[in-house]
Amino acid sequence: MDMHTVVVGTSGTTAQDVIAVARGNARVELSADAVAALAAAREIVDALAAKPEPVYGVSTGFGALASRHISPELRAQLQRNIVRSHAAGMGPRVEREVVRALMFLRLKTVASGHTGVRPEVAQTMADVLNAGITPVVHEYGSLGCSGDLAPLSHCALALMGEGDAEGPDGTVRPAGELLAAHGITPVELREKEGLALLNGTDGMLGMLVMALADLRTLYTSADVTAALSLEALLGTDKVLAPELHAIRPHPGQGASADNMLRVLAGSGLTGHHQDDAPRVQDAYSVRCAPQVNGAGRDTLAYAATVADRELASAVDNPVVLPDGRVESNGNFHGAPVAYVLDFLAIAAADLGSITERRTDRLLDKNRSHGLPPFLADDAGVDSGLMIAQYTQAALVSEMKRLAVPASADSIPSSAMQEDHVSMGWSAARKLRTAVGNLARIVAVELYAATRAVELRAQQGLTPAPATLAVIEALRAAGVEGPGPDRFLSPDLAAADAFVRAGGVVSAVEPVTGPLA
Repeated sequence: MDMHTVVVGTSGTTAQDVIAVARGNARVELSADAVAALAAAREIVDALAAKPEPVYGVSTGFGALASRHISPELRAQLQRNIVRSHAAGMGPRVEREVVRALMFLRLKTVASGHTGVRPEVAQTMADVLNAGITPVVHEYGSLGCSGDLAPLSHCALALMGEGDAEGPDGTVRPAGELLAAHGITPVELREKEGLALLNGTDGMLGMLVMALADLRTLYTSADVTAALSLEALLGTDKVLAPELHAIRPHPGQGASADNMLRVLAGSGLTGHHQDDAPRVQDAYSVRCAPQVNGAGRDTLAYAATVADRELASAVDNPVVLPDGRVESNGNFHGAPVAYVLDFLAIAAADLGSITERRTDRLLDKNRSHGLPPFLADDAGVDSGLMIAQYTQAALVSEMKRLAVPASADSIPSSAMQEDHVSMGWSAARKLRTAVGNLARIVAVELYAATRAVELRAQQGLTPAPATLAVIEALRAAGVEGPGPDRFLSPDLAAADAFVRAGGVVSAVEPVTGPLA
């Protein structure tokens, strides 16, 4: 387990910290100011709990049942009951990294001192993360408003020693057994604490943060594979000149064009228009790669701005304010996060679409400018990469379906008290699928483009040094080059793993310098 430590204070957290905890198993510690803020806010909640006037979440029911005043002797039961009843998820288990992210982000808001949760409850949340205990959370149960209720409830249930959880060894056991095995005492929730553990955008935010990290790698990788395809198609790199992109100054476009230009530096293939088929301009999928990739990069930048704001937020209802007020609010609504999750799915779908079009061009002897049909060794006897493009096309088609926004949907709940919801959790879940598909789509282009460049080398043309570095790294990763037909699925899986691990970027940067 990585012994890197993330300190949780009162001012939010960073995307890097989320990824360190979710994916790197970093330890979590509460800062002294967080403990002090927790204690101060708890004093306010305890004082309100002692008064006869009803306060939502402290001495009332929840949602449409908020009109009932709960007597002091029933309040501990009230907090247990909200967790038990809201832990109503169904479907497959959610990935471990997603659960760790949402637990950490809930702890981040709790530590802000705006929730009224006792310090010992926050410490238990940190202890569970540090023990590697991951509550079982299910796919369905969040509408993205009033927070990711069911997913967070399953996590709170584990803090109470109830429900199921996965231990650090990967075995699912009763949560109470896992807590006991690690010397963790289950929490006994008091006024407001059950509600405070459930009422946040933590699941959708955690998935947004991780998607942004993955997409940054994929967009840079896609710049590289686009450059390789341009090279293999004997395209011109003149369209990448910085002065052309300066007159349309979208930052992402300029960054993508610069990446591609640096990858192609020193190529002996670019600009070699064939005598029998002169070209004034390359096809859109080649010529407009910086415009499409760049627009996606700018979308990532906007989504990261939203994520950073949310990471600095304390999302709960009601919230404890420094002047002693406990006020109801609507900050749990997931719209800001849901919108950018959907926006990213749209951008990713379009990147997948243009990527597949370049692959198809590489395989079509009528448009590939001298490459063999389907990049086959002995076309007719060999089918080459024909069906690899089918697989890529199937993935692109699914990407387009996943681009349909979830945030444009809403379904009323809680007896019409919660009559407009964000569906942000659903937007995040489909984006995770889209990101995985995009990696596969980029991997197929990488596989085709590297084979095509090698075939050009056999024709006597010299690829760019950066291209040769990618080919060498890909072959070292177990992905074979041109030759007779073979079992293709393992090669594609290895290319996919290479792309996801950042292998494309790692291979070229020693030649090109750091890419955007």
